[in-house]
Amino acid sequence: MNVIDRFRYLRVVDVVDALDGIGYFDYGLMDPEVRSLWLGMKFWGPALTVRCVPSNRPMWKLDTTEDIVADHARWYARYPNPVRLGDLVTPGCVIVMDTGGSKEVGYWGSNNSLGMIAHGAVGIITDGECRDTYEVVLQKTPICCRRRGRPIIPGRIMAVEANTVIACGGAQVAPGDIVGCDDDGVVVVPQDLAEEVAIHAAAVLLADMRGRRRLYERLNMPMDETVDVEKVEAYYAQFS
Repeated sequence: MNVIDRFRYLRVVDVVDALDGIGYFDYGLMDPEVRSLWLGMKFWGPALTVRCVPSNRPMWKLDTTEDIVADHARWYARYPNPVRLGDLVTPGCVIVMDTGGSKEVGYWGSNNSLGMIAHGAVGIITDGECRDTYEVVLQKTPICCRRRGRPIIPGRIMAVEANTVIACGGAQVAPGDIVGCDDDGVVVVPQDLAEEVAIHAAAVLLADMRGRRRLYERLNMPMDETVDVEKVEAYYAQFS
């Protein structure tokens, strides 16, 4: 079993409670504005970090429709991208991007984000913008972002480094840290604390599920997956 398996059923709030419990008060909490683009999104995975900076080279005027359609190819032909994410993605990873305070730019959109999922990523987190958001939501592509954006990459933002320590949404993220999201927000767990945090968080989750299960029964509410205590208990029993 990998440590990430311990996070399977955990909610962000369970993990935050566990971090508090071991004295890491408010550590790992990304800005609440960095959140899932659509409701019901949830993922956990080790971080693949990307550091970006604002571009210091403007995009030039393009003269033909063909060039406009191929604007990214034209840009990267002149200014090669030192970060080739498709070569760095590993199955189950979460891409976490520091946009370096860049101006409004939809670095992530419906096409390139889906490409990262096809490579094996389970989620993308950026402290900047996402564009093509109707398609992203329709596709259920798992992206957390600060805002919805409109402009494209050339002349606005440049990825300069990957797999380095970054800041994203006010939280430090190192390669391999466990990063997760759900409807409540995003949290980062330092890699060396992940197993301890997950053990405590599972206990928090199960206690909450048992309490809510009793209330469901008292109120004659139909049961749902959030109170399926037996399934979650059986899952975590295998780690004992």
